[in-house]
Amino acid sequence: MEDEDLRLAPRTKAAELLVWAEAEGREPVAESPLRAVLALLELGEGRMHDGWPEVTSAAVEHLLYERLYLYVQPEPGQDPLAYGAAVRLLIDHRRAAKRLNAKRQERLHAEAEWQGEVAAGLLRRADLVTWPRLYTLLLRAAGVDTADGAAVRAWLEGFRELPEEERTAAFEALEADGTLDPVDDGGWEAGGRTLAVGMATDGARRLLEQGLMRRSYRNLAELTALGRPMPEELAGDFGAFEEAAARAALELAGTWTVPGLPELLVAEFPELAPEPGPAEIDAYLAGLDAAWAEEPADGEWPADAEEPADGEEPADGEWPADAEEPADGEWPAEAGEPAPE
Repeated sequence: MEDEDLRLAPRTKAAELLVWAEAEGREPVAESPLRAVLALLELGEGRMHDGWPEVTSAAVEHLLYERLYLYVQPEPGQDPLAYGAAVRLLIDHRRAAKRLNAKRQERLHAEAEWQGEVAAGLLRRADLVTWPRLYTLLLRAAGVDTADGAAVRAWLEGFRELPEEERTAAFEALEADGTLDPVDDGGWEAGGRTLAVGMATDGARRLLEQGLMRRSYRNLAELTALGRPMPEELAGDFGAFEEAAARAALELAGTWTVPGLPELLVAEFPELAPEPGPAEIDAYLAGLDAAWAEEPADGEWPADAEEPADGEEPADGEWPADAEEPADGEWPAEAGEPAPE
C-alpha cells in the first residue's frame, strides 16, 4: 500500500509550518502537537487546499472538543495547551497565505484559544481516556522505555498476569496520584467505565480508518477525472484496502501515544483492552433500565413505603398517592408547610 495515489498515512506540512513560524519570529510550538493537529484536521471532513487544511469554526470545534482526547496523550512535561497553540499558528499561516481575512482570523483565534483550554481539561478526565492513552500513562508511571518495543511488550505480558483487582487498582492509582482528574461516574469497579473506554476506543479507531480511506478517495477521484487506472490495491479485492487502512490507523494512533502499542492491544492483548460487542452493550443497558425501573417516578409514593404519620410532612414536599389532595389554595393545618418547589 505504498502507492502515492492512495496516500493512507498523512504527510503533514508540520516542518514547513515550523520553518515559517521561525522566520516570522513567532512563538515556537512543539512539533508533536503540531503534527497531531495537522493530521487530525486533514483526516476530518473539512477541505484541503494545497496540502493545508482549511480552518473553519466547525473544524476547530470538531478537533479540539470532539476528537483530540480520543487519540492524543501528551508527552511527559508537555503543556496540553500546545494543541490550541498549534491551531492558532495554523490560523496565522492561513491568514498570511490570504486564505482568511482579518476578521475571520481574529474570530478563529479566539475560538481556538478557549477551546484549546477546554481540550486540555478533557485530556485529563479519567472517563474520557481510550485504551492506548490509558496504557501509555501506565507504562510511563512504571518507568518503561516506551521507545523500546520489547520492553513495552514485556510489561504488557507481566501486567496480563496480575489478578484483575490489581489491574483495576493500577487504573485507579492514576486518579489517586493526580495523573488523571477523577469524575463521579462510579469508577472502574462499577463496570460502566470499562465499557465506555472500550466503546470509545473502538469508535475512535473506526473513525480513523474512515478518515484514512476518505483521504485516499479524494486522490482517487482525481485519477478517475484524468482517466488514469486505479492503483493495484483497488483493482481487485477491496478488502485489501480496508485491511491496509486498519493497519495504518493503528500505526498512526501509536504516533500519538506509544509506537506499536495500539496494535499490540488489539492483536495480542485484547483481554487487557476489551472492546464490547453489541450483546455486551445491550446487557449493560438492560441492567441500567432495570435499576431505573426500581426507582419511584418523580412525585410518586412507593407502594411498599410507610405512609407518613399524622402531622408529619412528606419527604421532599411529596404528597402520598393515597392521601386526600388539599383543595386549591388550601393546605391542611396538620400537614405543615409544603417544601418549596
